[in-house]
Amino acid sequence: MKYSFTLFLALAGSWFLWSGHLEPFVLMLGVLSCVFCMWVCWRMGIVDEEGAPVQLGFRPFTTYAPWLLKEIVKSNIFVTKIVLSPKMLLQRNLIEVGANQQTELGRVILANSITLTPGTVSVSMRKDRILVHALSFEGAEEDLSGEMDRRVCRLERTS
Repeated sequence: MKYSFTLFLALAGSWFLWSGHLEPFVLMLGVLSCVFCMWVCWRMGIVDEEGAPVQLGFRPFTTYAPWLLKEIVKSNIFVTKIVLSPKMLLQRNLIEVGANQQTELGRVILANSITLTPGTVSVSMRKDRILVHALSFEGAEEDLSGEMDRRVCRLERTS
């Protein structure tokens, strides 16, 4: 039940954020669309701790998401410089980074965070290793340093 409630709140919050309407009729349509989406999710059987990770609480939105957003912007600027430079200094490579998370959800958050960061893509994941394709050695430095891994571990421990 708590996963359904959390998912409904996330849907309603997203709907309101993107629509911004306060008229009663439009609000009613928004609530009906959220209820319909909840019904579809319930019928598909995807309302669980993975689909709505309640155990993480609000910490991802207050600490991890802003840091990840900053890293995404920095990587966007870096990749833009590579692509727009006349020499196009690509040094494509595959690197393995450590995944020290205790849960599968933590490892998935790490792999998705790596993929969200421009210039890097998580290719495969084994128990404690993630294979990452990077556009350059400099872009891979963040992944090799383990800062993202430490932050996801910290996020996981506080749940």
